[in-house]
Amino acid sequence: MALIETADFVHVLYGVHDHIARITLNRPERRNALNPRAYAEIEAAFRHASADPEVRCVLVTGADPAFCSGEDVKEMMTGEAPAGPPRPPRVKFEPTPAAMAVIDCEKPVIAAVNGAAVGWGMELALYADIRIASEKAVFAELFIKRGLICDVGGLWMLPAIVGPAKAAELLFTGDPIDAREAERIGLVTDTVPHDALLPRAEAMAARIAANPPLALRYMKQGLRRTTHGDPREIGGWAIEIIYRLFATEDHREGVKSFLEKRPPVFTGR
Repeated sequence: MALIETADFVHVLYGVHDHIARITLNRPERRNALNPRAYAEIEAAFRHASADPEVRCVLVTGADPAFCSGEDVKEMMTGEAPAGPPRPPRVKFEPTPAAMAVIDCEKPVIAAVNGAAVGWGMELALYADIRIASEKAVFAELFIKRGLICDVGGLWMLPAIVGPAKAAELLFTGDPIDAREAERIGLVTDTVPHDALLPRAEAMAARIAANPPLALRYMKQGLRRTTHGDPREIGGWAIEIIYRLFATEDHREGVKSFLEKRPPVFTGR
């Protein structure tokens, strides 16, 4: 499938200035929740930035008030089983294309987390090389609350960043943490006043972009080599399990209870 051209983006703002590509999720009325078009535009934005020789660093953020509130539950998680005849089993499951576009990006990526980064929004922050948080930021791997598992970020990156035990706590509970706790456990490198977030992230991006681009690319490759596991294998396994869990009663209950604003009742089915 051909990538969407940046000029045709609807839910993402994309621009390049002084060798820095800025990618801004831009559905503020939905707290930057993701639908299929938004996923495709995130993938395209990072593929364009990675291939552009003028880009030396990438800055990703969200239009206030949120960084990314995860998937648009009303649009993408109806809680209903798929209609029609059963689909044939897949021979091989592939990782989320948007996730791999960020992971594969050859340029350093900074996430300026300006608000809620929950569900796949936290995953997006995890794919960045450096995370800086506003004091208003909140992080949560909410997947367990919907009867699902996380994407490759929670399984591959989170344990390497905060340690296996803390990662297990965040994944098993789905509990949110604020920016100060995220800094304490090493999830973010710095927490700053909200108005200072973008200037702080832009200043770091400028310092990175001032360095030789070939050395930057290989430095990033070297860091990736120290992370255990293959993100494609882990990501493919995660998608396979997510498809299985989509068909469970617990997933439908997780979504239905969220939409009805009531506590869920899970049955293990």
